[in-house]
Amino acid sequence: MSRIAYVNGRYLPHSAAAVHIEDRGFQFADAVYEVCEIRDGALVDPTLHFERLERSLRELAIAVPTSRSAMLVVMRRVAALNRVHDGSLYIQVSRGQARRDHVFPSPAVPPTVVMTAKPVARAKGEALAEQGIKVITVPENRWSRVDIKSVSLLPNCLAKQAAKEAGAREAWFVDANGCVTEGGSTNAWIVTRDGVLVTRPAEYGILRGITRTVTLKVAAKLGLKVEERAFSVEEAKHAREAFVTAATTLVMPVVAVDDAPIGNGAPGTTALALRHAFHDSTEMVPVHTAARHLWPRSHAG
Repeated sequence: MSRIAYVNGRYLPHSAAAVHIEDRGFQFADAVYEVCEIRDGALVDPTLHFERLERSLRELAIAVPTSRSAMLVVMRRVAALNRVHDGSLYIQVSRGQARRDHVFPSPAVPPTVVMTAKPVARAKGEALAEQGIKVITVPENRWSRVDIKSVSLLPNCLAKQAAKEAGAREAWFVDANGCVTEGGSTNAWIVTRDGVLVTRPAEYGILRGITRTVTLKVAAKLGLKVEERAFSVEEAKHAREAFVTAATTLVMPVVAVDDAPIGNGAPGTTALALRHAFHDSTEMVPVHTAARHLWPRSHAG
């Protein structure tokens, strides 16, 4: 079955989906995005994704393209058309198409909205979690507003490529003080020798991950102590456990940092417990094949 993409009010074959060459997302990375997990035929935590998407749009003064209810209809439709039972849904909203100029178009143009969905083999993710992943560290070289989920991800791409070339799965950015900020596509955590979960505060130095937010709820339910503070690379290397969180990885144990084994070099019990209990604390919105397209006419292509 061919994949289907949504572009500005139209459902198109993935191979034929496109935006204009003067779309500001293409020209300036003037766009934001979200990645929502699909599990057991349901969208995971769409409300939290809406909240973060709207915040990112506000921070960049990009118009919210439509209501949450209308967007949810399209999300469900895209997932249904692609018959994704387990996988992910990608949403991107740019400022829109306009003559190339650094300043915002005036008058404003309609935002460009793109959605795609793809399946992911859950068994592979579970197998990887049982094995754990390795991470490397790289210098923090991104702009200061990484709390905005923008598509300006070149430093992240370079970091992830460096990790791949080093035989690792993720790269942790390290600030000038020697402290970990976050991963190329994940939030970073450690478990101290005393069993305390530590992750950097989600202010302006990291992205407030949706999976991070839910993991904090799960930790509270499990009675785990959490400290939101910076931790150094050296503290991570001497921690009992380490793990990363993201919609595409959930809670993923880290077994080595820069080739230094964490704990006994195997996935830790805390990370695995958080992973196994994760979806007990999520919002699940079923995908129905009968969902109809209700996007406003003004955004139809």
